Amino acid sequence: MAAASSVTPAHVKAVRGFNRFYTQRIGVLAPYLGSDLTLTDVRVLYELAHRQQPTASELARELSLDAGYLSRILRRFEGKGWLARTPAPADARQSLLALTEAGHQAFAPLQQKSRDEAAALLAPLPPADRSRVIEAMHTVQRLLEPDESPAPVAVLRELRPGDMGWVVLAHGELYAREERFNWEFEGLVAGIAASFVENFRPAREKGWIAEIDGERVGSVFVVQKSPTVAQLRLLLVTPAARGHGLGRRLVDECIAFARQRKYRKMVLWTQAHLLAARAIYGSRGFVLTSSEAFSGYGRTDLVGETWELRL
Repeated sequence: MAAASSVTPAHVKAVRGFNRFYTQRIGVLAPYLGSDLTLTDVRVLYELAHRQQPTASELARELSLDAGYLSRILRRFEGKGWLARTPAPADARQSLLALTEAGHQAFAPLQQKSRDEAAALLAPLPPADRSRVIEAMHTVQRLLEPDESPAPVAVLRELRPGDMGWVVLAHGELYAREERFNWEFEGLVAGIAASFVENFRPAREKGWIAEIDGERVGSVFVVQKSPTVAQLRLLLVTPAARGHGLGRRLVDECIAFARQRKYRKMVLWTQAHLLAARAIYGSRGFVLTSSEAFSGYGRTDLVGETWELRL
């Protein structure tokens, strides 16, 4: 109470005024994002789309929601066919929650609209003012949550000169260190990168680089396999950037782009022992369609897998 007593009526008025201004500017009043969902509904959808099978108690804690209120939202999502539950191995009283393919399809346009609205909010500002606004947002969050250790914020950007060389280098070094691959794998990645540059179709293909504090920490690409089929390639997250959902963000960008470009299906090739990547693909609705043992990159124990997602 002593600390609160030092807060003046002018301070309170300023906070309340900013709250009214900002909630109006970002359109958080229902209906949200032009849908029939509330802000809380969309926030729950977001967490389900970006978490690896959370429980209801985890969601309630993360979102500071009443358990009964959250339960009603989840039942509604389940009734729409958006949500699947599986028993938690460690506690049969808990269920692991995951969006179905229909749930991801329902969430995808909302996420894109939210991105578009955020971009529209910043677009009228010159670059220097945009940076000031973003820094001010970081300052508010940092000061109001001083005991928190926020995850590093990764920025996803389009390709620049030098990026393709980094993608080849990062794949070569990382897979040599973690998977004992030889330089044949680096050659494979170099060929994929060269083909992307030489045959680039701007309206149908795209690459993203993830950065934290100006340092490259991840990559992913969408390429055209056929007029109706997109292919996800070269997904990478460096060890320092793992554990914060960046891999899922990169895959979500690919799916959103492919849907926006009216592809009917997205495919990818991976390897059976890359469990973290496989978990991301499965959580996004990709289905394993074929697998085959093979030798390569200095190893004889590999299993290649093809996964597909209906868009």
